[in-house]
Parts: sequence; C-alpha cells; structure tokens
Amino acid sequence: MQNNNSNTVTKILLLGFQNLHSFKIPFFLLLLLIFCVTICGNLLIIVVVSYSRSLHSPMYFFLTQLSFSDILLSTTIVPNMLHVVLYEGRSLSFIDCLIQFYYFSVSETLESLFLTVMSYDRYQAICNPLHYSSVMDLTFCLKAVLLCWVMMLTVSLTLTVTMSQLQFCGLNIIDHFFCDLDPILELSCSDTFYVKLEDMILAASFAMCPFMVITVSYSSIIFTILKIPSTTGRQKTFSTCSSHLAVVSLYYGSIICIYLFPNKRNVKKILSMFYTVVTPLLNPMIYSLSNREVKQAFKKLKSKIPSICQTS
Repeated sequence: MQNNNSNTVTKILLLGFQNLHSFKIPFFLLLLLIFCVTICGNLLIIVVVSYSRSLHSPMYFFLTQLSFSDILLSTTIVPNMLHVVLYEGRSLSFIDCLIQFYYFSVSETLESLFLTVMSYDRYQAICNPLHYSSVMDLTFCLKAVLLCWVMMLTVSLTLTVTMSQLQFCGLNIIDHFFCDLDPILELSCSDTFYVKLEDMILAASFAMCPFMVITVSYSSIIFTILKIPSTTGRQKTFSTCSSHLAVVSLYYGSIICIYLFPNKRNVKKILSMFYTVVTPLLNPMIYSLSNREVKQAFKKLKSKIPSICQTS
C-alpha cells in the first residue's frame, strides 16, 4: 500500500477504541441508544416548533436549524462509530473518509454559526427590545440561515478538496473513531503546511470570531439584566437565554478542552466523543427540559395528536 503517487492510500483503517473486551457490547448498545434518542429528540424539537404558533419566533426558528445540524452530525459520526466498536475497527475507502470529514466539518461549523446568530437574537431581544421585531424579521432570519448553510457547504468543500490534492503514501491506519483533520493529515507524505494554514484561518473565522461575538453579546445581556430593579424581573429575563447559554458552554467547553490536550490521543477521543455524540443528545434535552415555552408547546401538541390521527 505504499507508493509515491497520490492514489497509493485507497483504504483507511479506523482503529476506534481498542481493548474494550467485555465492555464492547454494553458500549455498543449505549451508543445505539444515544443515537436513537438524539435523532428522535432533535426531530421532536423541529416538529414542536413547526406546529406550535407560540414558538414561531426567530429564536426557535434558529433552534430548528441547530437541530438539523445536530442530526447531520450524529448521522455522520455515530453509525460508523457503531461499526467500529462492534467489529473493533473498520476499513473504508479514502474517498468515504474525506466525505465523512466534509459533513463533520459542515455540521460542527454550522453549530458554531447558529449559536452565534441565536446569541445575537437574545441580545436584540433583551438589550434592544423596542427595535427587536424590525431587526429580527423573517427576511433577516431566512437570509442568515441560508448564508450559514451555503457558506459552510462551500468553505468545507474547499478545505476537503485541498486535502484530496495531497499525496498519501504512508500508513493507512487512523487511531480514531472517525476521519478528523489531524489524523488524516498524519497519513500524508506531502507538505501539509498550506492545509493547516487554511484550517487555522477557517477556525479563526468560524470558531473564534463567533465565540467572541457570543461573549460580547452575553456580556451586554448580563449588564442589561443587572440593571433590572426587581429580582423577579432579572430571573425571568435571564431564563429566556439560560438554555442557549448552557448549549454554548457545552459546545465551546469541549472544543477548548481538546486544544488543552493536543498530544494525548485517548483524551482527545473521549472529548471528541463528547462533542460529536453527547452534545447533539443534550441540546434538545436542555431546550425541552429547561424551557417552559417548549414544554407547554409539546403538551399542547401531544393533546392534539389523537384528534389529528382521527382526522387522518
């Protein structure tokens, strides 16, 4: 499998989690349960928001897009991961590996952008309430979502195509459970400087810059909340953005931890599993369990289901 042309590596072997032994089947079943709950939970958020007029607002419209990106991420990573765990590794074509990286990159970056837009929505709602409806109108929301999807589908494709131009003539083994950027580049016998530079620029543009926007937005929100005279008013206002703040903390917290342990492979696997598997599971739970409006809309929808079934 070693040669000097760019088509040398045609198969990739994902090692996944080694030495699971007797824990393999319980771990497989746990991942399968998480996958099913993740898909159902995010689909439920989309259905509840779509059918409940009380949730037809910019915040919940962006929430449905976040759920779409979580579904994309989960379906990109977990089915392959289940195979890796059950058979203690998996062989896939190099093209399939690049495709998996492409959709992983799209979904992860979309989550960052949607969290940013949602924080801007909360900023306008709390810090600029008189102009909220004129700023966060339907046209703005549609343009923002369309821009996020088109931009990330295009930008991620550019990075993936650049990676595909490298020569891969080394070992074809990746000590990970999915095709991430660094493990793929480790297989290359080309100079990967420009790919890493491109990735650094994209990370700064679509991860660090959104994080700064979110930080500034919530700093302004907190200062505004502190100016509210009544304790009840402060609590009620903060509750409108607490769910989003919890999701932001989960997303960026796991990513920051990965950069704190750049050379520890096992630690990176666990942290990667957290933001690729656990976070898409927790997002709908956070919004459904801690958000009063979503819970009320779900109860109303549940009460309507018998009548809908009878009508159909």
